[in-house]
Amino acid sequence: MMLKHACFIFFLSPLFWFGQACAAELPKSTKVAIASAHPLATQAGMEIVGKGGNVFDAAVAVSAALAVVEPSGSGLGGGGYWLLHRANDGFETMIDGREKAPLSASIDMFLDKQGRVISRLSLDGALAAAIPGMPAGLVHLSEKYGCLPLKVSLAPAIRYAQTGFAVGDKYLKLLQSRTGILKSYPASAGIFLSNGKVPPLFSILRQPDLANTLKQLADSGREGFYDGAIADKLVKSVKRARGLWTKQDLKEYQVIERAPIKGEYHGIKITSSAPSSSGGLVLVEALNILSAFDLQKTDTVTRKHLITEALRRAYHDRALYLGDADFIDIPIERLLSQDYAAGLRSTIRPDKALPSSFLAGEMSDPSEGNHTTHFSIIDDQGNRVAATLSINAPFGSGFVASGTGVLLNNEMDDFVSQAGTMNGYGLIGGAANAIAPGKRMLSSMTPTFLENDEVVAVLGTPGGSRIISMVLLAVLDFAENGSPESWVSVPRFHHQFIPDVIEYEKYTLSPAEISGLASIGHQLKETRNRYGDMQAVLWHKKTRSLKGASDRRGSGSALVKNF
Repeated sequence: MMLKHACFIFFLSPLFWFGQACAAELPKSTKVAIASAHPLATQAGMEIVGKGGNVFDAAVAVSAALAVVEPSGSGLGGGGYWLLHRANDGFETMIDGREKAPLSASIDMFLDKQGRVISRLSLDGALAAAIPGMPAGLVHLSEKYGCLPLKVSLAPAIRYAQTGFAVGDKYLKLLQSRTGILKSYPASAGIFLSNGKVPPLFSILRQPDLANTLKQLADSGREGFYDGAIADKLVKSVKRARGLWTKQDLKEYQVIERAPIKGEYHGIKITSSAPSSSGGLVLVEALNILSAFDLQKTDTVTRKHLITEALRRAYHDRALYLGDADFIDIPIERLLSQDYAAGLRSTIRPDKALPSSFLAGEMSDPSEGNHTTHFSIIDDQGNRVAATLSINAPFGSGFVASGTGVLLNNEMDDFVSQAGTMNGYGLIGGAANAIAPGKRMLSSMTPTFLENDEVVAVLGTPGGSRIISMVLLAVLDFAENGSPESWVSVPRFHHQFIPDVIEYEKYTLSPAEISGLASIGHQLKETRNRYGDMQAVLWHKKTRSLKGASDRRGSGSALVKNF
C-alpha cells in the first residue's frame, strides 16, 4: 500500500474535548514520572499536575518551559512531535507540529546562479527559518487533551522568562559555538550575549519579550502568535532580514494528527513517530531486520556489525523514500513488512561489511538538526506523552524577531537543497525531501513507547541523525531487561548509510572490537564528544510503580512524585 498521509481530522468543539480529556483521568492519577532535559522544565510539569492537570497539561508546561530554559534546543520559533497515549480507551496519536516551508519558498532558494549551494544560507539568519509549529502544538494539546486552561499550563514558562534563571555550563558551551551569528543580530545579542560575549557561568537569563509573547499565546490561543501584534512583529522582522515569511504563512499554519508507526520486536510493542518524521519507520525497519538474529548469543564484534548493517539499510531507505507524507507517496506497508526485512537481511554477511556505495538508488541532499530536546511523562494509570522538540542547530538560525523574544529555527536546512550534497550533519536524502511551499521537512525525531506484558516505557532523545540509532540501542537494552538508567546510559555507536563510517563514543568499542570491525571492512571514527540526552520513564502495570532516568550526558532531571 502506498500511503500519502494518515491523519485524524477533528470537527468537535474544544469544550467537548475538554470534557473528554478530563474523563480520561478517572480514576485520578496519584503518581507521575517526568524526565526532561532541564530541572526547571521537569518541575514545571509537576507543578501543573499538582494544580489538577493531567499528563497532557503537564506536557504543555514542560514544552513551554523548555522553550524558555533551553533555547539552544527548542523554542516557540521551532516545532516538534508529541506522541500521546490515553489510558481509558487506549487511544494513541501523534501531534505533528513540524515546521513548514513558507509559501514563497522554492526548490533552488539556497543556490547561486550556477546552481551551487550557497554556504550557510540555509543555516544562518531569517531565510533559514520555516514557519513554527510549537505554539500551535501547545494550543492543540491543551484544548483537545488537557484539563486546565492554557493560561495555567503556560504560567511556569512565563515566570521563568520574566524572572530569569541561572545558565549552566552546557548552555554556555553551545552558546559559544553560535556566538558569531548571534552577534550579527541586535535582538539576539541583546538577549543571549553580554557586550557581545558569552556571559559568565550562572548569570541570569531574562527574556521579557518572550514572556510577553507567551502571555499573548495564553490569553488568545493560536491567534496570540499567528495573528495580531505578535504576528505583525514576526513578519516585519523576518522581511527586514530578507526572510520569506508573510501573514498568510502564519495564518495558514496548522498542526495535524497522524497515526503513529507501529511495530513489534521479540514481544515488545513499539509505537513511534510517523512521517514527516523518519524516526518510527527507520527504527521499526532496522529492528525487523535484526529480529531474526540472536544478538545476545553473538560475540560483541558480530553483534555491532549486524546492528550497523541493519542501520545502513534502513537509513538508505530513509534517503530514498521519506519526506512529508502530505506531499509524497511513502511505501509504508512495504517498509514495515517482515518479508521486506527478510529480503534486506539476506544481503547481510556476518563476516563482511557491505559498502554503502553498493546499495542502489540515486541520492540527493538531505538534512537534520543536531541539537534538539526530549521529555517523557507517564502516570500510574498509563497515560503518557513522549515529545521531541527542535529548532535544529544550537540556537537555531541565530535570529530573534525584534520585540517578540522568539528565536527562529533553521529547519529549512533539513530539506534537500541540491542533489549530491550533504547538509551540516552529513545526511544524504532524496528528492522526496525537496523544498516545496507549505511542505514539512523530514526529521529523525523518534519519540517512542515500548510495551510488553509487564511494563511500559516512554523514551526519546535529541541528537540529529543519530537519534534513531540511539533509540534502537535503548530498545535492544529494554529487550534484555535493562532499566531506565541503563537505556539512557548505553554506550553509543551509529551508522547512517552515508557517510560510510561507524561513529562511536569514546570507550564504546574496545580495541579488540575496533580491530575486529575494521578487519571485516568497516571504517570507524571516534566522536569528539559524547552525544544525545535521552529521557526515559517506566510504568509497571501490576504494581503501578514508576521510575525515571535522565541521561547523564546532559543536565536534565527525572522525578517521580505522589499527588
